[in-house]
Amino acid sequence: MASNRPLSYRATGVLDNTHLGLSALLGWVNRTKDFRPAGRPGQSALAVGYFASVVDLGNNVGLALCTDGVGSKVLVAEMLQRYDTIGIDCVAMNVNDAICVGAEPVSFLDYIAIERATPHVLEEIAKGLYAGAQAARVTIVGGEISQLPDIIKGREPGGGLDLVGMCAGIVPLDRIIVGRDVVPGDVIVGVRSSGIHSNGLTLARRALFDQGGLKPDQHIPELGCPLGEELLRPTHIYVRPVVELLSKRVPLRALVNITGDGFLNLARIDANVGFSLDNLPQAQPIFDLIQTTGRVPAREMYRVFNMGIGFCLIVRDDASTLRAVAHAFGEHQLATQIIGRVVADERKRVLLPKQNLVGERDQFTDA
Repeated sequence: MASNRPLSYRATGVLDNTHLGLSALLGWVNRTKDFRPAGRPGQSALAVGYFASVVDLGNNVGLALCTDGVGSKVLVAEMLQRYDTIGIDCVAMNVNDAICVGAEPVSFLDYIAIERATPHVLEEIAKGLYAGAQAARVTIVGGEISQLPDIIKGREPGGGLDLVGMCAGIVPLDRIIVGRDVVPGDVIVGVRSSGIHSNGLTLARRALFDQGGLKPDQHIPELGCPLGEELLRPTHIYVRPVVELLSKRVPLRALVNITGDGFLNLARIDANVGFSLDNLPQAQPIFDLIQTTGRVPAREMYRVFNMGIGFCLIVRDDASTLRAVAHAFGEHQLATQIIGRVVADERKRVLLPKQNLVGERDQFTDA
């Protein structure tokens, strides 16, 4: 039944409490750095918390590692009984993180936890994994399928699954990018997203299906397609243009994947600066539909979703650099534009002047 109550992530049951156990978890995780003997390969070259970790293999070779999943986008796939695109999302969510440290993704592993394994569903997932691997130029070197009917539950009996991946990439240790050189005045280039990507689907589903009473197969005129098809639109993979820029030694000061937490991801770079985004493009219609149907406040929309920008590059204000970036992404039909600038701000705030929002730590508030 449709409802008019305003929605937020907290209202959907997704609580902002992962930080409560994070320090205890990291306390144990960080102790493992002493397990590798000094001088032997395997020491961590980056602190935990960036988009990808990097392991020192010796001889200036770094192994970039990251892992991520598709999240509740699998529930939309189950609604439509269409599983041939979520594999692309699985690859994208990982490789787009790996390139943020300046790494070239090379290998990929997948993990499928499923309520009831069926050949058709597994093959459809594999088609998406193949397409994602092709776009990212990575090799899928293995994986795992676990049939867990007592743990994984779907909307319908036997329909539950979870899809997770892990990416490995290579980066020279002296060319790791974490944003340390970013300074006020640098330019923030935004790359267009394909839509919702694979973040915030819990809030989107509650707003559109539960609150709005819409159906996944319902044609939405402003979207130009059925609602479920729009929600399943695969995440853009930004690997090829970024790797091209890296191989040409184009000076990129920071690379930021705009995933969960939206533009707050900019503050993950290793520089005490702020970010003023005063030239954001109009977001795709799906975001306006979520906001109006679920009565979701703007501060929540910008905290949860990418709002039309899936990836950011921070570069110096240099004409040749900006031309190189625009050309590399344009070759792959990915639109870019300058969306803002780096500003002096020790608090690392993200400023959205046109939206009258200020982002700090894990939330946006009204300015």
